[in-house]
Amino acid sequence: MPDKADKLTVYYDGSCPLCRAEIGFYQKRDDAGRIDFTDISRSGGDPAPDLDREAAMGRFHTRRPDGTLVSGAAGFFEVWKRLPGWRHLAKLSRIPGVLPVAELAYRAFLHLRPTLVRHLGPRLENRAESTR
Repeated sequence: MPDKADKLTVYYDGSCPLCRAEIGFYQKRDDAGRIDFTDISRSGGDPAPDLDREAAMGRFHTRRPDGTLVSGAAGFFEVWKRLPGWRHLAKLSRIPGVLPVAELAYRAFLHLRPTLVRHLGPRLENRAESTR
């Protein structure tokens, strides 16, 4: 297993059923333990000096092992770089224009997230409970 200093840290909103489902999907695929998943909803304070709780709850953030904070679509590419079978998706971020388009898509998703949670949340909760 990688040392904590060599891991990517993922900050996520564990109170969001959609977010929990996605993070659970990634956790199952992180066989090598390259990612440290941090549920922001479980703490009352800021997760880091350069990341306040409100920002962390409202948008996907990751921290590279070198300390660089990355958010939005770029953060997802950071996760995908570390997951077997997903690294090919991460390579797309090197193609000029892909990252800005992915960021626009992510921002559109953020506007839809409350509606998706309202409609899909109960189903996701039921599915999670049935797999325990």
